Amino acid sequence: MKFVDEATIEVHAGKGGDGIASFRREKFIPRGGPDGGDGGRGGSIHAVADRNINTLVEYRYARIHRARNGGKGQGSDCYGKAADDITLQVPVGTVISDLASGEVIADLSADGQAAVLVKGGQGGLGNIHFKSSTNRAPRQCTPGEPGENRTLKLELKVLADVGLLGLPNAGKSTFIRSVSAARPKVADYPFTTLHPNLGVVRVDDNRSFVVADIPGLIEGAAEGAGLGHQFLRHLQRTRLLLHLVDLAPLDDGADPVHGARAIVEELRKYDESLYRKPRWLVLNKADLIAPEDREEKVRAFLSEYARAVAAPEKSFIISALTGEGCRALTYAIMEHLEHHARVEPAEAADDAE
Repeated sequence: MKFVDEATIEVHAGKGGDGIASFRREKFIPRGGPDGGDGGRGGSIHAVADRNINTLVEYRYARIHRARNGGKGQGSDCYGKAADDITLQVPVGTVISDLASGEVIADLSADGQAAVLVKGGQGGLGNIHFKSSTNRAPRQCTPGEPGENRTLKLELKVLADVGLLGLPNAGKSTFIRSVSAARPKVADYPFTTLHPNLGVVRVDDNRSFVVADIPGLIEGAAEGAGLGHQFLRHLQRTRLLLHLVDLAPLDDGADPVHGARAIVEELRKYDESLYRKPRWLVLNKADLIAPEDREEKVRAFLSEYARAVAAPEKSFIISALTGEGCRALTYAIMEHLEHHARVEPAEAADDAE
């Protein structure tokens, strides 16, 4: 199935039913009092996160969603029927915002989490509400309120603990295949990854984390080069970024430091908060470098990278193809995630005091 992570839809809540002006008319009661009932409430539209749904593809084809109007009031104190609500099932991680204002209406990040998108109109009042000691035969009634309507943007941000960054062919897909059961496409040409892939990395029986692999970035992505920034949103929920760098690019003239710096700059242009996330440097394809030359080449790269960008928080040398260094990296990631899961609540409590 094609991965679809954006959709635009229209939602129209139902109008409330009109109230009615009616009077009781029965045999031997020629002048009965008012008995006009209220109109029913119009249908509302809700969204619910469902972990069994993976994409927004359904909403590419079903763009307009309308709830029914409430029933009109009737005589004999009969109220109009309330219309049924509509529930839209969306993937976990969907952010729903108003297209016109940009206001975020809901961020459905947990299975079963729900939000009201548009509310149905209230039903109008029948004339039984207007009777009084001085107005025994009221003819007033009110119409039902119109329902809300909006044009909404649905945006899916996948839920992962760790996100992979890097140029095309940096080995991100090979890495995720090496450490998890995910099987993304791997080939010897750029942009083999066309949509995000998720892999569950199981360190032991009771410890695991989720890795997200997105299509490779290239310099100028902010101006639309390559696949642009359209998939970087999927890294915004992650707690750690792994920046994979190809130490042995096929193009002899390619400069790994220049490519790594370009990725960091594209990250900064896209979102400052994403740029400030913890980011580890992972030097991949160590198997293509002769063992006697590896240490010197890594030292030279890290030295130049520190001058061009900044000293990395942590760096690792791996071969995603052979698995060399991957086990140590996954254990380091697990320890980092567990440590920050323990520390963050305590820090939040300190801030609150």
